[in-house]
Amino acid sequence: MSKHRPKQILLVTGMSGAGKSTVLRTLEDLGWEVVDNLPILLLNRLLDTEPPEGNDGDDRPLALGIGARTRGFDADSVVRRIKKLRDHRGYDIGTLYLDCAGAELERRYNETRRRHPLAQDRPAGHGIARERELLEPLRRWANRLIDTSTMSANELAQKIRATFSGEGLGEPTLSVMSFGFERGIPANADLVFDMRFLRNPHWVDSLRPGTGKDRDVADYVIGDPAYADALARIEGLLETLIPRYRAEGKSYVTIAFGCTGGRHRSVHVAERVAARLRDAGFSPTVTHRDLQTAPQDSLEGPPAAR
Repeated sequence: MSKHRPKQILLVTGMSGAGKSTVLRTLEDLGWEVVDNLPILLLNRLLDTEPPEGNDGDDRPLALGIGARTRGFDADSVVRRIKKLRDHRGYDIGTLYLDCAGAELERRYNETRRRHPLAQDRPAGHGIARERELLEPLRRWANRLIDTSTMSANELAQKIRATFSGEGLGEPTLSVMSFGFERGIPANADLVFDMRFLRNPHWVDSLRPGTGKDRDVADYVIGDPAYADALARIEGLLETLIPRYRAEGKSYVTIAFGCTGGRHRSVHVAERVAARLRDAGFSPTVTHRDLQTAPQDSLEGPPAAR
């Protein structure tokens, strides 16, 4: 029995210039294992190889890019080998064929000034016609076909994300953090929310030594008249935006909440919002950049009227 058992194998093939690189990059971003231009004779060896140390598991879906440039390529042989792996070893193997009109492929080659791999010293049209002939058995065999003649690279990537993301794949790494504005805005923050409109526990002697994780500090922040409506609006906005980031293929999303010193208001809000996002089905990690810094009056500015 193979040690490396991907739950799904997708052969990605088709016309050069039709978008194979875009598809493979998108699948990789979705968490697939991706191998391009692997000689089909080495597929069994790949499947029998242990995954790299630290891999999240050996059952990730596997995408194999193959085309006329692949070493030892023969479309009929590829079909026979796929049938054998599916029928005799029980692998779930699909084939995605990327097609494109010849005129559009010629336009793309002219635009990029690249030579067609099968027509290095001739017009691109000659290579396109030859490649279409070589790939015809795979085109007939494929159970998925995408014609990219009228699609941009972004539209193709969107289609691949919608079709192949699967459960647990393609989710952005979501981080929620707190920070103090007086110590600088985090450079990697995608969304920054300023919590300095809320009343500041620093100016309450009994609360100053605590943090936003403490119940009495949290209760003080929650008691601000603006708190409930503002937080409800922020959380609603995030529940709208995060799925859109996912749809656009963003791999990392960092949401930062800031207050003056980064110990009270921002800490409480980050903890509350992260809990709300978990309840909504997301999986954020929470960090508090400035939680361990010492309270300092000079950083907080003059106390507001309470």
